[in-house]
Amino acid sequence: MPASVTGGRGRVSLLGLLLGLALLVVMTMRGASLFIATPLCALVVALTSGLPLLPPLAAEGQTDLISGYMSGFTRFIKDFFFIFLLGAVFGKLMEASGAADSVAQWITRQLGVGHAALAVVLACAALTYGGVSLFVVAFSVYPMAVALFRQANLPRRFIPAALGFGSVTFTMTSAGSPEIQNWIPMQYLGTTPMAAWQASLIVALAMAVSGHFWLSWMLKRAVAAGERFEGRDNDPVPRETGLPHPLLAAVPLVAVLVVSNWLQKDLGKSALILAMLAGCLSAAALMFRTLKQPGEALSEGGLGALIAIGNTAAVVGFGDVAKLAPAFAVAVDWVTHLPGGGLLAAGLAVAVIAAMTGSASGGQVIALPILAPIFLAQGVNPDQLHRVVAISSGSLDSLPHNGYVVTTIRAICGETHARAYWAMGALTVVVPLGGVALVLLLFALGL
Repeated sequence: MPASVTGGRGRVSLLGLLLGLALLVVMTMRGASLFIATPLCALVVALTSGLPLLPPLAAEGQTDLISGYMSGFTRFIKDFFFIFLLGAVFGKLMEASGAADSVAQWITRQLGVGHAALAVVLACAALTYGGVSLFVVAFSVYPMAVALFRQANLPRRFIPAALGFGSVTFTMTSAGSPEIQNWIPMQYLGTTPMAAWQASLIVALAMAVSGHFWLSWMLKRAVAAGERFEGRDNDPVPRETGLPHPLLAAVPLVAVLVVSNWLQKDLGKSALILAMLAGCLSAAALMFRTLKQPGEALSEGGLGALIAIGNTAAVVGFGDVAKLAPAFAVAVDWVTHLPGGGLLAAGLAVAVIAAMTGSASGGQVIALPILAPIFLAQGVNPDQLHRVVAISSGSLDSLPHNGYVVTTIRAICGETHARAYWAMGALTVVVPLGGVALVLLLFALGL
């Protein structure tokens, strides 16, 4: 570790950064509100790093705790509020119209009740690889997941694991994926979304197969222990009759996929707003006859969106304060200059920074401006570097404080970390770490 961190003030700052992150993970796992936990942990970081706590106490050009936290908090809401809002409303409309039940019953008939979890994973994978935002995928597929797990009588605490596995693992960071985690490296490495596609395909298949068997094993073990689906008062009453035709019910999902891909190149993430709006309008129009209590669905969707985006924005706010700590910059410099070869060092650096910020894209954006010039000058293959960075960013980012993890477990699925995270963490942290090891091995063998 550099001397600037081993000095007295540097050691205190580093200790505070690690303590704040550890405290956030512990409080999140114990079910504490993120609106309380994140400011408290940010306060720990600020006090140990010598950051002023209030705007009047900051020197000119200096960022204080309140401003730093609220900058990240409000920036995230500004960037993603309408995506969250329309995503939540879309999910509620699919639920209230019976479309989710219709699609779920059709999938169950095709795959069999025993493959309910696989159906959820495949639905998420199709939407994610089609370009739909990860958060929107969770909102969209959750009603169908509840219906599938109810029909299969599987414990619902595994729904977040199925949603996460299908969304943020073998699809998010694979070659050709339109997700931002596969696109960020392009601007630093001069690569394309299909960088190192041969190795990426092998890794994606390995992650998909191993994760599927692990999820199936966990479900079988839970069922053997007596766990069953637990209904809730706010669950939609399952409808056996009066449902829209499965093909009609699938149209809104297809609309989201098609519109997002059609407009993404020209509009970027704004395409998701129009895509989700198309999904909402098509769900309301095509399932008008079966849509029950649309006003209540809109109200519940709006409330769910506020809770979901608030939880995620709170984590982003903590991440912005963490980046202000002097030890953060030094730690980033340290992990980006680790020995072991360009690909190994890059993968480890991106994974560690993603863990500190709770963000895969954050890990890339911080590490790549430093790593890219160094490793490209050393002759590291840019396509290989692209793929290692992408896959690595989707590993340690999924610790308990990650915004997607928190939103999916708490706001969307209504679960607790204590019940749902261990299965989700196994599939979204351990499986991608195996993917990192495999892609490094493939490149070492000359693929």
